[in-house]
Amino acid sequence: MLLFAYLILYFLLVFVLRSILLCKKTGINPLTFKKTDNAHDYNGKVFKFITVFELIVVGTYAFKNQWYEYLLPFWYLENPTLQKIGWTLLFLSLIVVWISQSQMSISWRIGIDENNKTKLVTNGMFSISRNPIFLGIMIANIGLFLVIPNAFTLLIISLSTISINTQIRLEEEFLRREFGNDYLEYAKKVRRWI
Repeated sequence: MLLFAYLILYFLLVFVLRSILLCKKTGINPLTFKKTDNAHDYNGKVFKFITVFELIVVGTYAFKNQWYEYLLPFWYLENPTLQKIGWTLLFLSLIVVWISQSQMSISWRIGIDENNKTKLVTNGMFSISRNPIFLGIMIANIGLFLVIPNAFTLLIISLSTISINTQIRLEEEFLRREFGNDYLEYAKKVRRWI
């Protein structure tokens, strides 16, 4: 139950609340995925699927414990030490994502915004990683797996890794077009992940 509540809080803070704050401040909807079939919008559909899938898996664990065996748990990884590490990663993820979003300020978007000019953010967390928000999300996925190690949380890590890496490459291509040499110089100094 606690894990499900944390996941809901996580989504509310880093997606819903952050979106509302940005929209109130700028009048811009940060959600840029549309209903077309291009790579960017298709990846947005994959993100939505992963989010719903994650809620179903954690909801099953929280509310239908008798069904948990169908998630194919890795019983040999179920121990208090790994669970504590998992919870630490979940909280660390929230901190990393929240700080990174704050540092992006009005430039933060969910996806690629072709219509509204933003500035290239290279300070704070972005001086350590070019993608600290995605890094934070990956940390959360690993944390979730350590708290409830099963085939489906491992699948969430796998799907997220593919989808996030696809999104990063789409965003890098956009940033090269949008910021030219400024982005190329930044990319030389700061690694994609860490």
